[in-house]
Amino acid sequence: MEKTMYENYLNILKSELIPALGCTEPISIAYAGAKARKLLGKIPESMEVYCSGNIIKNVKSVIVPNSGGERGIETAAVLGVLGGDAENGLEVLEGVTEEEREKAKKLVQADFCKCRLQEEAENLYVRVKVMAKDQWAEATVAGQHTFIARLVKNGKIIYEQSQGQKEAVYGDKSLMTVKGILEFADCVEIKDVEEMLKKQAEYNEALADEGMKHHYGADIGKILFQKNRSIADVAKARAAAASDARMGGCSLPAVINSGSGNQGITVSVPVVEFGKAWNVGQEKMYRALVVSNLLSIHQKQYVGRLSAYCGAVSAACGAGAAIMYMSGGDYKAVSMLITNTIANVGGIICDGAKPSCASKIAASLEAAFLAYEMSREGKTFLPGEGVVKENVEETIKSIGYIGRVGMKQTDIEVLNIMMDNIDLRENMKKI
Repeated sequence: MEKTMYENYLNILKSELIPALGCTEPISIAYAGAKARKLLGKIPESMEVYCSGNIIKNVKSVIVPNSGGERGIETAAVLGVLGGDAENGLEVLEGVTEEEREKAKKLVQADFCKCRLQEEAENLYVRVKVMAKDQWAEATVAGQHTFIARLVKNGKIIYEQSQGQKEAVYGDKSLMTVKGILEFADCVEIKDVEEMLKKQAEYNEALADEGMKHHYGADIGKILFQKNRSIADVAKARAAAASDARMGGCSLPAVINSGSGNQGITVSVPVVEFGKAWNVGQEKMYRALVVSNLLSIHQKQYVGRLSAYCGAVSAACGAGAAIMYMSGGDYKAVSMLITNTIANVGGIICDGAKPSCASKIAASLEAAFLAYEMSREGKTFLPGEGVVKENVEETIKSIGYIGRVGMKQTDIEVLNIMMDNIDLRENMKKI
């Protein structure tokens, strides 16, 4: 593989596979809060948080880690200001103390933090403004969960980054293809990816263990594990259990994919479970994890980082493709699996981060495992059947278009329903 393309794939993995403590949307708010407070140089007297609709959607129902079981934008923002360490990135709340938790609860109740919807912002957008007497500071995160787009103090721009600079740091995802991903997985030097993939496997498997041992959310993983008939059942149950724990406020970090811990769990836990069951060896499993991670990222570049399209689908599709690759499947078999998966469950809606994410992971993995069996039998959905196109790349683009463009209004209506902004009964009468 050409050196520049090799480095591009490697940069994409390095930028995407990072640890995150808790759901990445509240953590992104906490991160921006910690950045703004550091810029101000003191604990503020008040603060304001401006978020895109997708951030609000994904923060509303999920427990903020190290918060003592609290939820919401205000909790994430205030904890970030009081006890967050921005140097820790998406593990910004790792060092929060009990004293800071109690103080944060009191400040939230005292209306210390005001939250507002940022109209016409990109889907991933957070701006935190902190104020103390005649001074103020502001940090803006946009596009990616820790990408600081702007820092402002007392009206003066201290720092600003463009989207072009972001691409240079994070790699150019527009150059990715299924064929290129498989070629990279075949030729990558294991030493170049071992550290991040080992961490992903260990962190996300630890979350699966935690979800299996203790009560979190609706206990989807435990319920599924009762079946325990095959390695597919075990893999599905453990991925769901890891999500149970993560959505339930577990303080263990996940290594993420496409900005999401749930997607990081979905691309890794099933692959690790199949790798162990098949005894393929560490090197083969790492190469398969390269496939699952990059294929999920490849699909999400068309959908967008946050949307009404559930990212568990693209992540499960990546995991299924990696399992096919690990079993000796070639480009044709992997392409069939991708087509079979997204033609089945593409378009599951995202209605925010919450306990039911675990069940969506399980449903998406079930579709990926069915696609695996279909592909092994040489069966695939054909061009012209729904959104299936002439080749796998065009099929990925077609479902990505539906997620980014076709489901844009769906995203708005989901948020309206979640925020009780519409009268469903009256609106249904008009249809």
